[in-house]
Amino acid sequence: MTDRKRRNVLVEGEKLRGADKVRRIPVKVIPTTEILSKPDWIRIKIPTSAKINHIKQTLRQHKLASVCEEASCPNLGECFSNGTATFMIMGEICTRRCPFCDVAHGKPKPLNENEPTELASAIREMGLKYVVITSVDRDDLKDSGAQHFAHCISETRRLNPTTQVEVLVPDFRGRMQIALDILKHTPPDVFNHNLETIPRLYKQARPGADYQWSLDLLKAYKACRPDVITKSGLMLGLGESIEEVKQVLNDLYEHNIDMVTLGQYLQPSKDHLRVERFVHPDEFNALREYGEALGFAHIASGPLVRSSYHADKQAHGEKIQNS
Repeated sequence: MTDRKRRNVLVEGEKLRGADKVRRIPVKVIPTTEILSKPDWIRIKIPTSAKINHIKQTLRQHKLASVCEEASCPNLGECFSNGTATFMIMGEICTRRCPFCDVAHGKPKPLNENEPTELASAIREMGLKYVVITSVDRDDLKDSGAQHFAHCISETRRLNPTTQVEVLVPDFRGRMQIALDILKHTPPDVFNHNLETIPRLYKQARPGADYQWSLDLLKAYKACRPDVITKSGLMLGLGESIEEVKQVLNDLYEHNIDMVTLGQYLQPSKDHLRVERFVHPDEFNALREYGEALGFAHIASGPLVRSSYHADKQAHGEKIQNS
């Protein structure tokens, strides 16, 4: 370890991953010596195709990042093959150190003012009809990036008037009202913010975040834009009980969230939070039925379901079969 890393001195643009990323979080992550073997229902094949290569080339050409690549999503091959992608704006370096996430931590570079136009142009070149725009956490910005989200939504709609837009936003920690004042004037079709896990595991999995704050953000946006679909998601397998997941579903419903996604947590490396167990597809199905009985407009629940997986079908009320 270098003296600079020991002193936790961040260099702008340098990506910290693995042990370097999680070294200073509240709950120490013990490196996993033996990673659990994946059951048959979680195994996937990563295909290659001309369409996948074309999307990657378009992203590079416009200097864009996709969360599909940066977060090592297991559905990258399927989504890219179907001509869909989730774009990650505001750089590839996050100001948070969440130990479940494979996105790098560090000191981000200044925002690229041309990114909204580059994003909209790439979407047009790909011919996408439904896009998800997400971001790293940018706690270094006065509005946590809300205005940049607004610019990206506006430019996407200007160059792609028939394309539907979903945003997967950070929690805008300490700046909720600023973000709401900005984004209520530039509404997406779907406003998504993930709770990620149960409240008991927040200190361990989401250091710097607050469960109630995230719930309040979703409810507040729905209150100021009742015409916009609200959405949230959880990853399972971190040590939560099924009853705790059901309580979160109740909390989400009581805070006027329309759509929910439930998927299996997959450990990116030995230095990330370990997988405590692989949740069986039958349990995911039971949780989907529980959510449907509560009254959610749509709930996608399965081992490989991710927040952005088949987001277009979710928004249109189609059931997602992913087990």
